[in-house]
Amino acid sequence: MGTPIGSVLVANRGEIARRVFRTCRALGIATVAVYSDADGAAAHVAEADAAVRLPGDAPADTYLRADLLVAAALSAGADAVHPGYGFLSESAGFARAVTAAGLVWIGPPAAAVEAMGSKTRAKELMAAAGVPVFAALDPGAVTDAQLPLLVKAAAGGGGRGMRVVRERESLEGELAAARAEAAAAFGDGEVFVEPYVEGARHVEVQLLADDHGTVWVLGERDCSLQRRHQKVIEETPAPGLAAQLRAELHRAAVSAARSIGYRGAGTAEFLVSADGRPYFLEMNTRLQVEHPVTECVTGLDLVAWQIRIAEGAALPPEPPAPRGHAVEARLCAEDPARGWQPQPGDLHLLDIPGVDAEFAVPPGRDAGLRLDSGVTGGERIGVHYDPMLAKLIAWAPTRAEAVRRLAHALERSRLHGPVTNRDLLVRALRHPDFGAARLDTGFFERHAADLGLAQAGAGEPDGARVDAERFAALAAALADAAGRTGAPGAAVPVRLGGWRNVPSQPQLKRFRAEPDGRAYDIRYRLDRDGLAAEGFDGVRLVSAAADRVVLEAGGVLRTYLVAARPERTFVDSPFGSAALTALPRFPDPEQSAAPGSLRAPMPGTVVRTAGLAAGDRVEAGQPLLWLEAMKMEHVIAAPAAGTLLELTAEVGRQVELGAVLAVVKEEREGTAP
Repeated sequence: MGTPIGSVLVANRGEIARRVFRTCRALGIATVAVYSDADGAAAHVAEADAAVRLPGDAPADTYLRADLLVAAALSAGADAVHPGYGFLSESAGFARAVTAAGLVWIGPPAAAVEAMGSKTRAKELMAAAGVPVFAALDPGAVTDAQLPLLVKAAAGGGGRGMRVVRERESLEGELAAARAEAAAAFGDGEVFVEPYVEGARHVEVQLLADDHGTVWVLGERDCSLQRRHQKVIEETPAPGLAAQLRAELHRAAVSAARSIGYRGAGTAEFLVSADGRPYFLEMNTRLQVEHPVTECVTGLDLVAWQIRIAEGAALPPEPPAPRGHAVEARLCAEDPARGWQPQPGDLHLLDIPGVDAEFAVPPGRDAGLRLDSGVTGGERIGVHYDPMLAKLIAWAPTRAEAVRRLAHALERSRLHGPVTNRDLLVRALRHPDFGAARLDTGFFERHAADLGLAQAGAGEPDGARVDAERFAALAAALADAAGRTGAPGAAVPVRLGGWRNVPSQPQLKRFRAEPDGRAYDIRYRLDRDGLAAEGFDGVRLVSAAADRVVLEAGGVLRTYLVAARPERTFVDSPFGSAALTALPRFPDPEQSAAPGSLRAPMPGTVVRTAGLAAGDRVEAGQPLLWLEAMKMEHVIAAPAAGTLLELTAEVGRQVELGAVLAVVKEEREGTAP
């Protein structure tokens, strides 16, 4: 074994930085954080033994600056660097810069990173090693018969720089968009084109290798549930794989690792077609976001083994036998029903019941609930980085038990702040096709109607959801009244402003449920007979306080926890959670937007425009400009055919939520534009 590591700088942020710090503390290793100006108050900064500022906000000025990261490690006295995932974690140049500075690189050799760093070169190596691969296509010679296609960034991952192309006419535009996104995320705009396989599964094999010739296969994960080519739900073992296919994937992964002299933790990713044929996609020369599911079933700490291997330790001859099943869900600040729009803002509360461990395998049993979170309550979710808030992992003896526990914990979580994908995760986990392990990368598109996604179009709202929101709105109105009158929480009847012998006009409180926008008018009276609320026949008020309301309906008590925040009120109960915006009793006509105004759906930076000018005719759905927020590009398109009256957005301009970006005069039927 080599020289023990005494201090580690994590060249990353958020959840993965906190995850590495947790293991370092357990091993008695000092920790150093780096942070951009946007991350000055982040949890990972507070938890480190030392922290070094990287001036600026954008990744290109901070977490993608190898020179600044190496300088930070040296100035803080660190003797090793852990790259985490994303940013420079798969940069051979960064690995070389770290070792050239006399620091230990906690990762594979730079030559192995370089070999797999370009997906095009990686496929050449894998083909030579006998691993099945997709052949890259010449964009200039693509035929209709080869559609659909996938445009993919040669460096990096996480779905950035990826586009599905179904029409040849759109290929050039998608290539340009992918290059721009890849350059912004990884500092490398190289992209390539390969066939896109419909109905395929995404299966990956976890590897761990040392410098002494041992390569462990730590099972495989199914990561088929994806949005915008980014994983959302992952699990191990991959359900429903034939034993022969599983063995073939494991052999191919080991061949890939041995062919490049791999060391440390890494993942070989495959696409498995509907007819069961595997194709190598890429090798991630780093720790994966979804590594906790593998840790749960193996009992290993993969970060600890990364550090030990970097110190020169040898793996035992055989890995531990897996136990049970683990499922992970990524909780993100985004609105799935609006094209997965990121939702920056203040996170007031992140509380998930029943968590047994954070950043570690639940102890002393064969089941448990694990939370790996990059943020804590009171932080602001900005626009510069990925929208993932946390990963919740359920581990149980069977897949069905793990899925059930994960869905239940998510459903009962209290999330006060930006809109999240929590409800989508719950619906996906409880979908019959997920329960039956009928999985592929088109899951969300195929079940859009069941899952409440925008692609399904407008439809009738879910009755149970509306009922939950109605009761939440009633609880919010009563809590607001209790807070203003100072009524005690246990009095029955509750004196919310007093009651009268003569009938009085009902109180009116108006709310809008977020993010769907349904409006609820709550009209109620309190008299000697108790609560009388329109549309709530037979509902009895048991108690009310500013933060807690208890109602009885049909003989069942309903307890609502109410938290009034400056921008909205959050109501949580076992019957559902709701985020409610209080509305004025009488709408202000001056508040309406000018007809045809296209407003920014989120804060962000204008990165491209379509080259249009005032007076140009546009078609419905035609892109006008692109915003970058939370490491992804978002298109702003014309809502209808008509004339572009104004384009206020300029490339490089920072815009706030609601800023007017363009104005389109709609072409009415039978009229000229």
